[in-house]
Amino acid sequence: MTPIEPPRITRPALHKRAFRRLVEFRGFQRVPLQQYRSRVRRLYDGPAGAMLMIASLVSLHQPLIGRMLRKQNFDLGRFQSILDVGSGAGQILGHLLKHTHPEVQIVACDLSPQMLRRARQSMKSRQSHGETRPWYIAADMTHLPFADNSFDCVTCGYVLEYLPDPLPGLTELHRVLKPGGSLLLAATEDTYTGFLNGRMWRCRTFNRDELRHACAQTGLAWNRQLWFSRVHRFLKLGGILVELRKEESAE
Repeated sequence: MTPIEPPRITRPALHKRAFRRLVEFRGFQRVPLQQYRSRVRRLYDGPAGAMLMIASLVSLHQPLIGRMLRKQNFDLGRFQSILDVGSGAGQILGHLLKHTHPEVQIVACDLSPQMLRRARQSMKSRQSHGETRPWYIAADMTHLPFADNSFDCVTCGYVLEYLPDPLPGLTELHRVLKPGGSLLLAATEDTYTGFLNGRMWRCRTFNRDELRHACAQTGLAWNRQLWFSRVHRFLKLGGILVELRKEESAE
C-alpha cells in the first residue's frame, strides 16, 4: 500500500506562518481574561483611544464605511432600532445618524466610558437640532444590558477581536437581535496587515473560515461578504466585513 503523504505547505504559507509567529499579538493568552480586558479598557481610555478617530480616517476605514452605507451595500433603511457595539470614537455611529430617519432608535455601547464621552463630543456636530439620540451605555459586549430580541440591527466594528474566544460575544449579539435581524460585523483578519494592526491595537486576528464557523455555532447565518471597494476585494484588504442574519423563529 502506497503511504499517504501529508499535504505540502507552499512557500507563501510558510512565510505567512513565520511572519505570524514573529509579529502576531498574543498578549491575551498570557494573562487572565479579566486582566486583559482591564488592559484593553485602559488602552482606549488613554492616548491611544484619543487617536482612534484620526487612525480611522488615515486608514480610510471611517470614510469607507460611510461610502458603503451611502451606496446602500448594507441598507439601513430596513431598521427601526440599531445597537452599535464598541462605538469607540463614533466611526460607525456618525454614519448611522446620517443615514437613518430621526425616529430610528440608536444605542451606542462601549466598554470604555471615556470612549463614549469622546463619541458623544464627536456626535454633537452631526445631530439634528433637538435630537436626543443616540443613547450612550457603557457595557461589556459579553454581558449586554438589553432584553432578548431588542434590536433589528446590530453593528460591531473591529471589537470582537478583543475576545480571546469570540463565542460569548457572538452569543450576546445573537441574543439581543430580533429574529430576522441583521448584524454588520467587521473584524481584523489574519493577513500581513491584520497581524500588524493586531500588534498596534493589542488584539487578536481571525481566520475567515474560523469566524464563519463561530458565527454558525451561535445561530448567526453568514448572509454575504462585503468589501469596502473592488481594490480591497482584489487585494484582500480591510479585514473581514460581513452581514450576518439571525434566523427567524420556528414558532
